[in-house]
Amino acid sequence: MTALLRRGWPVALLLLGACSHVSRNERLQAGDYAESARSTEVGCTTDCAVASPLLNLGDAAFAESTPTAPRHKVVLLDGGQDALLARVHLIRAARRSIDLQTFHFEKDDAGRVVLDELRAAALRGVKVRLLMDQLNGLADPELQARLAGFHRNFELRLYNPVFDQAKMNPLEFAGAVVFRFRSLNQRMHNKMMLVDDRVAVIGGRNVQDEYFDWNDQYNYRDRDLMIAGPVTLSMKRNFDAFWNDRRALPPSQLGDVARVLIQNKGPPESSAKPRSARVERMIADAGDGGAVYGRLSPYLYAVGPIDFFGDVPGKHDDGPKSRVDASEALLGALSATRNQLLLQTPYLVMSRQARQLFRRLHKREAPPTVIVSTNSLAATDAFPVYAMSHKYKRLYLRELGFQIYEYKPFPADMPIDLAAVPGAVEALAAAPPIEEHWAGSGSSHRPVPLKRAGVRIGLHSKSMVVDERIGIVGSHNFDPRSNDYNTESLVMVHDEAFAKALADSIRRDIEPGNSWTIAPKEKLPVLSQLNYNLGKFSEKLPIFDVWPLPYATSYELKPGCQPIAPGAPGFYQCYEAVGDFPEVNLTLKSVYTRVLTVFGAGFIPIL
Repeated sequence: MTALLRRGWPVALLLLGACSHVSRNERLQAGDYAESARSTEVGCTTDCAVASPLLNLGDAAFAESTPTAPRHKVVLLDGGQDALLARVHLIRAARRSIDLQTFHFEKDDAGRVVLDELRAAALRGVKVRLLMDQLNGLADPELQARLAGFHRNFELRLYNPVFDQAKMNPLEFAGAVVFRFRSLNQRMHNKMMLVDDRVAVIGGRNVQDEYFDWNDQYNYRDRDLMIAGPVTLSMKRNFDAFWNDRRALPPSQLGDVARVLIQNKGPPESSAKPRSARVERMIADAGDGGAVYGRLSPYLYAVGPIDFFGDVPGKHDDGPKSRVDASEALLGALSATRNQLLLQTPYLVMSRQARQLFRRLHKREAPPTVIVSTNSLAATDAFPVYAMSHKYKRLYLRELGFQIYEYKPFPADMPIDLAAVPGAVEALAAAPPIEEHWAGSGSSHRPVPLKRAGVRIGLHSKSMVVDERIGIVGSHNFDPRSNDYNTESLVMVHDEAFAKALADSIRRDIEPGNSWTIAPKEKLPVLSQLNYNLGKFSEKLPIFDVWPLPYATSYELKPGCQPIAPGAPGFYQCYEAVGDFPEVNLTLKSVYTRVLTVFGAGFIPIL
């Protein structure tokens, strides 16, 4: 079969591309059309940027730093509205340059406000570079054609375009899965924005409504840092490596975008569309630098050294087993843990190296406490990944010593601003059960059906706190895909006050009102050991997991009790078992999860 695929793939790719082939000369012609259309006019020459105490933090941090004693300013961006406000304000405050790197850039309100502000910055003389992963980056050939011919100060590139297209049709995507599997899976997952090479925003958020509390059904609990100081120079070098890589192509070199440019003999015209009220409000708020600083300054920390670790495009050259800086840095931080590790990840699927390291930590004479905050099935946007996590709960709890807390879809301490979602409060009062919104979705990136309606929240933050000394935030999910396929970036902040604030943020997410506690099922005297042994044997099978009785389940704190850790005396008196998949409506999605738990272990490296 492998030989057949190897012999047949050139023919298959030829057939897939036959209807969409654009010659080299046509691509050159498209590039000429785009280049000749790009304006050179600058609409403002003096005092063009908004005043910004936030951006001035960069100059202050550089002035306070020495080569041996760097100083930085860090703002913890937990709230989605704060994270969008910081981005839009910094873009409006930019004086020289903006570099934005993202995995996902959507054509919704959040995407529109960011893109409009980037274009406005270019028109006032700021050099703008926008680098997006092709799979989820404004997959609209006409829009990309307009951006290609917009202005000399605005440049767009797409990373690793499959079949050299801005947008793949279903047949092309299927062909990529079969014949270009490795290339398809090599994605640029980094998320970073640099302004004037002095201030950066880095973390887990893409440019899409649900990362900024603007989706009326599902939003992400995510986290970014705004960082001012010398570490931004390392971030700049990493961005340049991606920008100049052979995989990063201007849109005019993509077949479908080139056809648009050739057919129109330049970028197509567009009609102005009215902005939503919340976009207008965000733009107005972002223009007041003093108010923005006042809103974000409670989360501002003056710190010393910050380390940046970013994969480079060459990570993919030696195959999926090559080691990379971001993953090595995380493993190094893990191994240095002495007392307590707090880990927050949306997808609890550990690589082999991570499992081995945690096993060594757990076997220490005085092992550190490892507390993990992750998604429940009811909260996740990726149920196949949750299924793999579900398969290994016994290993995580017993052999690695994890304390696991799974985020609820409707946390009591909801970390989003419902007022930012148009009509959300009124609509939810009369909303049908959520399965009517989501039933029938075949996507693994859609939430599962629930028993009740509401604006659902799912974890997307990727953070770690080591001994309340080091705080880590970035795009790395601590999983095999982040290790072996995606490129990632992260920062390590060496400061106790910041680390404590980050730890408090994660601990808030694992409070009983916000997360279920995962613990072993209460033992039955006769059957518990037999069930444990059979479950352990089944779990170790490379593909099949045939034992239907899981080792652990979800627990809810009983009224009148105080939170205690699993394994502590009195745990089962104070906690009530609420089932393996609480809040989930028992539809096909729940069955799918069981099936994937049984059959899906072989897919762990790419989930």
